[in-house]
Amino acid sequence: MKPYERTAIGIAASLERDLLAQDSETRSLPPVRQLAGSLRVSPATVAAAYKLLRSRGLVNGQGRQGTRVVARQTAPLWKASSGVPAGVRDLSTGDPDPALLPSLESTLRSVSFEPAQNGSGVDWADFVVLAASEFEADGIPASAVAVTNGGSDAIERILREHLRHGDVVAIEDPSFPGLVDLLTVAGYRTVPLALDDEGPLPDAADAALARGCQAVIVTPRAQNPTGAALSAQRAADLRGVLARHSQVLLIENDHAALVAGVPLHSIRNPSHERWAVVRSLSASLGPDLRLAVVAGDEVTIARVRRRQALGARWVSHILQQLAFALWSDPVSGRRIARVGEIYAERRARLMASLRDHGIAAQGRSGLNVWIPVRSEDTVARGLLESGWAVASGRRFRIQAGPGVRVTTSALLPEDAAVFAADLSRLGGPVRAVLA
Repeated sequence: MKPYERTAIGIAASLERDLLAQDSETRSLPPVRQLAGSLRVSPATVAAAYKLLRSRGLVNGQGRQGTRVVARQTAPLWKASSGVPAGVRDLSTGDPDPALLPSLESTLRSVSFEPAQNGSGVDWADFVVLAASEFEADGIPASAVAVTNGGSDAIERILREHLRHGDVVAIEDPSFPGLVDLLTVAGYRTVPLALDDEGPLPDAADAALARGCQAVIVTPRAQNPTGAALSAQRAADLRGVLARHSQVLLIENDHAALVAGVPLHSIRNPSHERWAVVRSLSASLGPDLRLAVVAGDEVTIARVRRRQALGARWVSHILQQLAFALWSDPVSGRRIARVGEIYAERRARLMASLRDHGIAAQGRSGLNVWIPVRSEDTVARGLLESGWAVASGRRFRIQAGPGVRVTTSALLPEDAAVFAADLSRLGGPVRAVLA
C-alpha cells in the first residue's frame, strides 16, 4: 500500500472510488477497527476517513448498525438517462414544452448587451428591479433580492449559509428527486411532509417541526411530481403552524411561478426570521438560461451574495439581460400568460380523461400529474409497451405510496384520452378509485 493510502484522506478517496463505481454492490462499510486492522493503521485514521465520507453525503452512521452507504449514490440523479425507444411519446421529463418556449435566437439579435467587467457588481440592476417588482406584486417583500444559476443553485446556497451537516430538513413527500439528492449529498437529514392537492398537511408539518427541523422547503404551486398547489385556507393553516417556529429556515420553491396556472399563497408570516422565495425561470423562459431570482430576509440574501461574490463572482449579465428582455416585453408577457393557460388546459384535459376511466390522480397546477398505482414498475412497463414513457414514482417517494408522474406540458388534448384509455387497460396495477 502506498503511504498516501494510509492517511484518512487517502482511505476516503479509495473508498469513494469504490462506492461510486457503476457496478458497486457495497451497502455498508466494515467496522472501523476491522478496516484499521486490515490496513494496519490506527482506528482514529479510519474513523476520520469515514467522517470525510459522511461530510460528502456518501455514507451515514446508524449506531450499532454501522456505517451504511447512502442508497441514492448507487444511481445518482445526474447520470445520463438512456432515453426512450423510437416511436414512444416521452411524458417522463418534467420539462416545459420546447415548442412553447420563447425564441432565444431572435431576442439575442434584438438586445444590445452590456457585458460585465470585474468590479461591475454581482447583479444587473434592471433585472433585479424587475424581479423585485414581480415579487412585490405577489405580496412578497423584495427589499433584498439575489440572482442565482437556477433554482437548485439557490436552494443549495441558502441551506449552506444556515445549516450544518446532519441538520434536519422537512420536504414534501413525494418530492423532486433532484432536491432529495441535493440534501443527501450535502449531509442533511430529511423528514417527509405528507401532502394532498392543497399542499403539505398541517398535522404533518406540525409533527416535523416538533422533531426539531432546522429548515422547511415547500413548493407553493406546481409541486413536482404531484401538481399540488397551496389553497388560501391551507396556506393560512400552515402559517399558523409556522408561527410557533419563527426561527426555522423557510424556503418556498416557486419554481414555475410564471406558468403555474394558479395564484401564489405564501406560508411566510411577517415575523418569520429566516426565509426565502425562489423563482426559477426555467419553466417559462427555458431551462438552458439557468437563472433564478430569490427574495428573502436581509441576512439570508446578504450571505448568499457575499459567498457568491467570492466563488462564482456573478451570474452572467448577458443571461440576465436576455431574461430581462424576455420577461419585461409586453408581447412576451402576454405569450407567457397564454403558455400558462395552455399548460392548464392540457393538464385539465388529462385529469378529465382519467376521471372518465375511474382513475384517481392529482394535478391542480404546473406541468405534471401524479397517478397513484398499485405497481409502479408494472404500470410504467405496460405504458411503454403502449407507446408512452412515464416516470416511476420510486425516485420521488420517501414514505408516500407508489405512483407514476406524467408530464402534461406537451401532451396534446387529443392524445390525453388515448393515454387514459391505454392506462385503464392495464387493470389491476392501477388504482381505479376516484379521488
